[in-house]
Amino acid sequence: MKSFLLFLLFALPSCARLQAQSYDELCQRAARYAAHDSLPQAEACIRQALRAEPANAGNVLLFSNLGTLQRRQGKMDEALESYTYALNIAPRSVPILMNRATLLLEMGQDERARIDYSLVLDLDATNTEALLMRAYIYTRERNYAFARSDYQRLLRIDPTHYNGRLGLATLEQRTGNLSKATDLLSAMLLEHPDDATLYLARADVELDMEQPDAALLDVEESIKRNPDRPEAYVLRGRILLGRGQKKAARSSLEQAVSLGAARADLLEWLSQCK
Repeated sequence: MKSFLLFLLFALPSCARLQAQSYDELCQRAARYAAHDSLPQAEACIRQALRAEPANAGNVLLFSNLGTLQRRQGKMDEALESYTYALNIAPRSVPILMNRATLLLEMGQDERARIDYSLVLDLDATNTEALLMRAYIYTRERNYAFARSDYQRLLRIDPTHYNGRLGLATLEQRTGNLSKATDLLSAMLLEHPDDATLYLARADVELDMEQPDAALLDVEESIKRNPDRPEAYVLRGRILLGRGQKKAARSSLEQAVSLGAARADLLEWLSQCK
């Protein structure tokens, strides 16, 4: 991230000598500030450059980078405006469309994000990140048929795609295809035998399948490989509670709280541990 502006030094069109020096110098200063995480100063330099040469063809890059600087500072509405200005100049820019889609997703504007990801896929049908994120949005919207289509399309492009396979397994679990979900996760675990996330995901499916013994084994494997994930202790607490081991369940749930889980989210299970 610290060097994301440096390409501007090589991408700017030539102008009248004095004007180009002023414009280029402002861009160079912005790059130096950004490299040292001096984001407000970098933003100020870009704004000065835009004012100095509002018609410069390189401004598409300046607006895009301005949006990224603003996003990093938490100025989401301003970042959205900057990315949109950049797309007004270069409406077919896949990287800028991806940046705006990611920002919209962070802002909770899923439908607008999905539209941008779809525009990306119109321009680049094999963009796996756009397929992954659109599938994720479709899943959140419970549009499971479209989500499955995107995951399957992604995996035809890259059969080993980790997040695509994990996303499809999660989708299969949500739609009640529990055997398919466990098959997908088990196949991934053969390739990634030390992956705590995969053990935890399979444990959750096994609990849905009413296989608490298998679920407990997998959640313990997950904790062994990554002891700092609160969700693993929550799942273990739920399994132990279902087995009537209330004291052990409470201990696991309390450990989840100590690792950052919100106690308010666990009150129902904690109340059952008495």
